[in-house]
Amino acid sequence: MLPMCGRYATTRSNADLTRLFEAVDVAEPLRASWNVAPTDPVPLIRMSKEHEGRVLDTARWGLVPHWAKDLKVGARMINARAETVAELRSFAPSFAKRRCLVPADGWFEWVRDGKEKQAFYMTPADGSPLAFAGLWSAWGPESVLTCSVVTTAAVGGLTRVHDRMPLVLPPERWADWLAGGGEPERLLRPLSERELEAIEIRPVGPTVGNVRNNGPELIEVDPQVTLF
Repeated sequence: MLPMCGRYATTRSNADLTRLFEAVDVAEPLRASWNVAPTDPVPLIRMSKEHEGRVLDTARWGLVPHWAKDLKVGARMINARAETVAELRSFAPSFAKRRCLVPADGWFEWVRDGKEKQAFYMTPADGSPLAFAGLWSAWGPESVLTCSVVTTAAVGGLTRVHDRMPLVLPPERWADWLAGGGEPERLLRPLSERELEAIEIRPVGPTVGNVRNNGPELIEVDPQVTLF
């Protein structure tokens, strides 16, 4: 099994996301991306004392703890494992007090077949948005906002692609996740197999493997590939 890959798509506008998540927009103008890669700027939803509620903000993908010497650490911390996120020094403070939602359209994984790798795109079949469970932190004197996506063991049909997946949160769980506190076991439970039936596993072309490629063609079905 290949390591969990750090690529996903997020294409909705500031207006769309503030409406969807009932948030105040304090983010930079968002650019649609069909090939988000580590250290890219990404949208997130977090709680703000100043605005007394949810805000749409922008963060660098790859959480950098406050004690880190430089931002380079973040490239290795794009994901936080659900099994250890409440315990590890790097993530535990953010899990306790600085949780966020990371809006996405879908995510990519690769399956190796001999020497070849086949890319797959996981996305709701009906085009609904996704919200990944995330963590955020502010680093350095300029308070650079950084974030990680929480991952969990894959469930149901998604195990055919990878043994890990992002922790996807349905709308009814957003408030609890953002609130802080709470029981880790309840907060970190994955979607059920029935809920995940709504996720389409879509074989796509190899061009997504190059971070310089970025366009809607990256998520189109590759008709030459047979799904499993």
